[in-house]
Amino acid sequence: MSASNKWRAMPPHHHQQPLCTRTHQIGALLLVTTTFFFTRLLSPCTLSTSVVHVSHPQLQWGQSQLSLKIYVYEPEEINGLNNLLHGRDGKVTEEACLKGQWGTQVKIHKFLLQSKQRTRKKEEADLFFVPSYVKCARMMGGLNDKEINYTYVQVISQMPYFRLSGGRNHIFVFPSGAGAHLFKSWATYINRSIILTPEGDRTDKRDTSAFNTWKDIIIPGNVDDGMTKTGATVVKPLPLPKRKYLANYLGRAQGKAGRVKLIELAKQFPEKECVPVILSDQTELPFQNVIDYSQISIKWPSSRIGPELLQYLESIPDEEIERIIARGREVRCWWVYASDSEPCSAMRGIMWELQRKVRQFHHSAETFWLHNGSIVNRNLVQFSKWELPVPLP
Repeated sequence: MSASNKWRAMPPHHHQQPLCTRTHQIGALLLVTTTFFFTRLLSPCTLSTSVVHVSHPQLQWGQSQLSLKIYVYEPEEINGLNNLLHGRDGKVTEEACLKGQWGTQVKIHKFLLQSKQRTRKKEEADLFFVPSYVKCARMMGGLNDKEINYTYVQVISQMPYFRLSGGRNHIFVFPSGAGAHLFKSWATYINRSIILTPEGDRTDKRDTSAFNTWKDIIIPGNVDDGMTKTGATVVKPLPLPKRKYLANYLGRAQGKAGRVKLIELAKQFPEKECVPVILSDQTELPFQNVIDYSQISIKWPSSRIGPELLQYLESIPDEEIERIIARGREVRCWWVYASDSEPCSAMRGIMWELQRKVRQFHHSAETFWLHNGSIVNRNLVQFSKWELPVPLP
């Protein structure tokens, strides 16, 4: 894998080179010196001379300060919002919803409530977070599909700032395979909003995916806290010779075809040993802006799952696998859900991704502005005087 990243000497040119005078030499020295000082002045990280380079988001994100402000809606201020959190009867608990992929809805909500980036003033907020444990509430019988759809529309109609921006500055979390399809009318009401989801390639038997790579954000999937906390509770990886499982397949991409093929391989080659490989062709991964996944993982075509895959994996020396694993350990903290005040955590990565989504100005097709900067609706009513519920598409 690293061969393609090695530096290669440029072939010599055969045309005549211009004469290099002392003036040229002094100019080149000044250029190199200036470039060096500007690089040290502007770059938050040091230069690496390593042949195989892994981008370090903790250097790119951890050395500077976040500057966005997020308003988190309180359940009491929006009629129906508490139902999206705890079901129609209020019996769905946060503790119950921390399990599995649902847990990201709870964790992101709680960490935002504690974040230094949180503001309690709507007028100064860059973004607005809409808390919801709706997937958990549905699975536990707290809400049905019809109730979910009705409640979301009811909640959104009570948010003037949603109307102001057409939803562009509002954040929703949908952590399951269904994604935003859990809200059946998502395409009508939140098609411009920022959706946080761990599965951007998933359609879950739908004709279209709700994920849009240009506005939405892929987040790390939820992992049990006992596997990520520092100290004695951290799960230590087994050395390669002691691993006894062929594969651990996560997800249901490609209509479960990949899982079935792996099971067939396991039966044919029970003595083989395997390393983690991404088999989802359409997948997008968390924090791709700063993490080079080619240095910490292998992605293999799902159409070529078979003996050829095992032969390829078997051909990789254990030493190279160990190097890939070691590089992965350097950035694994970005998958751990901890406070955004930590220099390296999933929440800090999410906050940096959200900051990239912030716009100086928000408006929708139903908002207008006058010469003095005041925002009005189609009836020329100033924003501060808009009445609830606000009209929705």
